[in-house]
Amino acid sequence: MRPVPGPRSRHLRAVPGPPAPAPHDGLVDQPVDQPVDEPVTVAIAGAEFGWGSSGKLSAVLGALRERSGGRPPRIVGLGTGLGRPLLTGHPVASWHDLPGAADAARDAVARVVRAQGVRAALVVLDGPVAMALEAAGVPTVFVDSLPFLWTDGDRDALPLEASAYCAQRSVELPAECRGVLAAVRHPRWVEAVVATAPGAPTGPGTRAGGRPYRTALVSLGGLRAPRLADPACYPRAVVPAVLAALAAHGVQEAHIAGNLPDGLAARLTAGPAVPSRVTAGPLPHDAFLRRLGDCDVLLASPGLTTLLEAGRTAVPTVCLPPQNLSQIFNGRFHSRAVGADVRVTWPEDVLSEEAALALRSGGEDSALELIYGGIARAAAGTAPAPGGRTTGDALREGVLAALRRAAEGADWGGLTAAVGTGGAAQVADALLEIARRAPLPA
Repeated sequence: MRPVPGPRSRHLRAVPGPPAPAPHDGLVDQPVDQPVDEPVTVAIAGAEFGWGSSGKLSAVLGALRERSGGRPPRIVGLGTGLGRPLLTGHPVASWHDLPGAADAARDAVARVVRAQGVRAALVVLDGPVAMALEAAGVPTVFVDSLPFLWTDGDRDALPLEASAYCAQRSVELPAECRGVLAAVRHPRWVEAVVATAPGAPTGPGTRAGGRPYRTALVSLGGLRAPRLADPACYPRAVVPAVLAALAAHGVQEAHIAGNLPDGLAARLTAGPAVPSRVTAGPLPHDAFLRRLGDCDVLLASPGLTTLLEAGRTAVPTVCLPPQNLSQIFNGRFHSRAVGADVRVTWPEDVLSEEAALALRSGGEDSALELIYGGIARAAAGTAPAPGGRTTGDALREGVLAALRRAAEGADWGGLTAAVGTGGAAQVADALLEIARRAPLPA
């Protein structure tokens, strides 16, 4: 997932270094009266690309409440319209929509900063908003959960001069990303930024294998991206095959979590080859984590936050075909870490992962064009699989085979064991440190 390109601040220098939502109240012209003894105001924002950013914001906000000594900051939100439903459990004082144009968005950020008395900010993966906040004089903690993804083609979209650049540890850092990360001025390497539901078990571990699964959670994520023409393509191509494989495996109950377009869920779950009880719909973050802890198996479009949350509670996990470039890496990292081939790939006639990875040297957008085109062909039925099978047949067989391998057991905590799980607290500490030393608003 790449932050949408935007302007860079003229006031910062880069030097080499080591690798239901709250109502929107609009913008007002006068600063908020915020006495010194009142909680500091912190702005938050996340990339409008699926739900991973909002999941990380939720985890950090939870850690912030625990670590702020009973005086948590006052929170205002910028943009993040897609992810607001996931953050309903957090006390966000107000949300402020941002225009799409880069210059207008930068001006809107500056107005919110003045009007709300913002003293510090937390931004997940939205480089332009982070740079706009720094340009407005707000020290910003930027969370980069995908440092392995970047190449020189992405450099201008990253806030390399943020006051704290929290890069999430990865099981591998390809050579292409190292020069970009070396240009970060204030790097902090943090463990995985994840949360768990209250009372859920934590820690790496191996669940018992050797038995079929009976309850499943299917996670499709946020299904949105700035350059994605039709978010219904991925579920149309994948969900019928997943449900058929679950039914063949003996799963009796499944929930499909994701913001499926209106009416699509009913059409996708109406076929004869489905588990006996299938529900669908988005889940607030805490509800998703509770459902995750209760299910026998997770089948996930491999967003990194979801894989790490599953690893923290040792939930058996099958990686569905990738929706975007980062998910190719995520699925590979996960299977390697857990020690089991539980990854389902697209048929080569739909998408060559190696071709997509080769295109990323020019920036993520080139690879995304190839990926989105392949998924659209799969959804339209114009990308037959080898051997005369349909794409749906190939995906069903791939999912069923991965379910059977998963049921044999694996080290389901392997991914979180490799990268740790303390990142939410580490980011919260960085934010509190910056907020305490930030000057009072003028």
